[in-house]
Amino acid sequence: MGATSRVASLFRMTDEAWERHANPWSVWTRFAAIPLMILAIWSRAWLGWWCLAPIAAVIVWLWLNPHVFPPVHAPRSWAAKGIYGEKLWLRNRSMISADHRNVQRLLVAVGLIGFIALGFGLIALEIWPTVFGASLIVLGQLWRIDRLGRLYEEQQRLT
Repeated sequence: MGATSRVASLFRMTDEAWERHANPWSVWTRFAAIPLMILAIWSRAWLGWWCLAPIAAVIVWLWLNPHVFPPVHAPRSWAAKGIYGEKLWLRNRSMISADHRNVQRLLVAVGLIGFIALGFGLIALEIWPTVFGASLIVLGQLWRIDRLGRLYEEQQRLT
């Protein structure tokens, strides 16, 4: 089983789950969870072990998120097209052009650099690496969604 198949089977997302995941409200509220999680982790400086409560709340929200919004059956928004493109990416990577694969690899690298900077910033409680890392993660993810939306639109033109 390839890495892509392992990722897709790990999440075991049905078509309905993908449709709910593609709801723009779901997408944007997942983005909103990023600063909330950062604040929850940072709060260990003020709350000590009680910081686990807001961390758990964000985790529960991220788990509930794709279940609380209605499904999107026909993607029209930028966010929905990006999520439908992600579904294509995970299920049919062999059909994806080399250009799309290369950009996705670049964006994964940007996200990884951001994650490392964010992690360092949160461990050290340093604002600049935290903000820089979070910015790289968000910008990389926005660019990734944009590219996946283009992939979805290209596939729609071909079919």
